[in-house]
Amino acid sequence: MNYKDAFYKTVHNSPGGCEALAVRMGYTAGLLRNKANPNSTTNVLTMDDASRAMELTENYEVLHALAREHGFICTKVDEQPAGDMAVLESVTGLWEKLGAFGGEIHQALADGKVDAHEVEKIDKALFVVFQLGMQLRARINGMAEKG
Repeated sequence: MNYKDAFYKTVHNSPGGCEALAVRMGYTAGLLRNKANPNSTTNVLTMDDASRAMELTENYEVLHALAREHGFICTKVDEQPAGDMAVLESVTGLWEKLGAFGGEIHQALADGKVDAHEVEKIDKALFVVFQLGMQLRARINGMAEKG
């Protein structure tokens, strides 16, 4: 998904929809709807719009989409110190997504050829694994004794 589609989803899937988010952003619903329209040439999305929407909705798909488009991954670095259960949750979540990643590879290889759509699905699954791995790293790092 590209960043414009991610912004569209962020705007329209936020609590109360576009209308409620527009009020919080200081826009009319029509203006925000146009900014969220990937095909609009009159009211275009700005980085300030994307940043404000992410701040208000706590939905960071725009950020992740931009990172993926340029070959990067994002992870939150200021994870709160975690307890054993949060780390266990991270580990089991990572195992689950590793299984999904393996499943995508298995499906891609099942017919003896790999197409571009299959590579895209593998890439998406791999990015999720990377994100969860970095989240686990941050949680473990937050537990480390300082000094």
